Parts: sequence; structure tokens; C-alpha cells
Amino acid sequence: MPLTVLDQPVWQSRRAAHEARVDAWVSGHRERAQLAVKHPVEDFLFTYYSFRPARLRRWHPGAGVVLAGARDYGPGYVDVFEGSTVDVVAILERRREGVARIRELLASTREKMGFFGCFGMHEWAMVYRQTQDELRHNAWPLRLSPARTAAVVEATTVRCSHFDAYRFFTPPARALNLLRPARDTRADLEQPGCLHTNMDLYKWCYKLVPLIPSELMADCFALAREIRSLDMRASPYDLSALGFAPVKVESPEGRAQYVAAQRSFAEQAAALRERLIEAIDAALDG
Repeated sequence: MPLTVLDQPVWQSRRAAHEARVDAWVSGHRERAQLAVKHPVEDFLFTYYSFRPARLRRWHPGAGVVLAGARDYGPGYVDVFEGSTVDVVAILERRREGVARIRELLASTREKMGFFGCFGMHEWAMVYRQTQDELRHNAWPLRLSPARTAAVVEATTVRCSHFDAYRFFTPPARALNLLRPARDTRADLEQPGCLHTNMDLYKWCYKLVPLIPSELMADCFALAREIRSLDMRASPYDLSALGFAPVKVESPEGRAQYVAAQRSFAEQAAALRERLIEAIDAALDG
């Protein structure tokens, strides 16, 4: 792989910018963790996903880049004459199959048509026929009564294609879903209109560390934060006390608002997915 050498002031500036960007995201989460306070929107990317804030903060240039003047930069790196660089050969000796699977899933998703008729029912299916005590976010009330919430689900065609969303459906809600997503059918079912598929771009980034640049991972994280906000605003929970105005998908106006945002996120995710595929290809080809 041809190597690009970054002068020390350049890469140190990029590293500092990345750290400052991440600090703005994680500071509130850390403060809440110390106080044992939960936030159903802001904390999601740190609890649902397994990447620790400290690891998100650590900057990587990606494969094919030498950090001039650096030595012993960390695990996954090797020192060369000019500085330190990602040890692509050693990483792919251990992880080539996993990296290739991620690439296959991203490419498969890219080729599919987006589906924009789910109206966020996955969050409703996660509370379907539950009592207030049974709710995952039971510190927060539902916007509608349990009976009305159930009626919205039953009056809507539930077509969730994302396994990690579907697995949190309540048992009676699973029977209402037209699809049966599973771990081994991800490549067949995941599609680019799905909010959770697009949030997962962040997950695929951190599973590829340090092969991909941290700026790309941060861009995917930023999009995932925006998507999570829509996800919960369109959910049956009433989070107005936290400043999240509801997107009332039980109404035609709310559904139109949801679909417009969903399409915008799909466009943004498509560009990030392409960048991620290109970064994987550069590492695999090298």
C-alpha cells in the first residue's frame, strides 16, 4: 500500500480537532453516569453500542498513513522509518474475514431500494401490550394510553427488517411483523431506508478500528445521534420534558414528517456508506 506521510503539526492538529469534537458529545454522558441519571436519547449510542467513549475519542489516521515523528502509537501500529503507521498486514492476518463480511453487508445494503413505509413502528412494537412498569424507559410516560398505543400498532403494517430492532419487540408484537430478521439474514434484509441500519454505520466503523480514519467514524456517530433523536421523537414515549417534540406518526402529518427526515438520513448515510466501503477496499487491496 502506498503510504501518505502526515507532518507532525498536521496530524496533531487533526487529532486535537477530533478529541474536541468527541468531548462535546461524551461530557454529558459522563456526568450523568456519575450521578446515575439516564437519558433515553443522549446515552443510547454509549449503552446500545459497545464502544467506550475513551476509544471513540482516540484518533486514528486510517490505513496507509504514516504519522511523522510518532513512535509506539498504540496497538495495531508498527513503526517505520518516518514514524508510525497502521499495521495493515498484521491486522488483516487476523481479521480479513470479518472485514470482508462488513464490506459485503455494506455493499448489499447499498444496492437495495430504501423502504420508507415503516413509520417508526419498531419503537412502538417494543412497548406493545406492556404495562408502564415493563417499559424499557419506564421513567418516561407514553404519549397515548396503552390501549391506544396498541391500536396504532395493530392498524399499521409492521415491516421491520433490522434484526437488532426486531429482537426487542414484545412477544405479541413479533407475530405482527411481516419479516423475520435474524443474524444470518442481515445481508438479505437490511435496506438503506432503515434508521437502525444507518445508525449501524457507526458500529461498522468502530469494528474496523484502526483501519479507517477517525473523522469518518465521527461523521457516522454524528449522523447516528441525529437519527436517534428522530427515533425517539417518533416513538410512543413522551420526551417533551427533555426538549424532544414528538413526531406524531399516528397521524398523516406526523408520518409525512417522519418520512421526509428518514429520506434525508438515507441520503446522508449513502455518502458515508460509500466512504466506508472505499476505506475498506483501500485496506484490503493494500
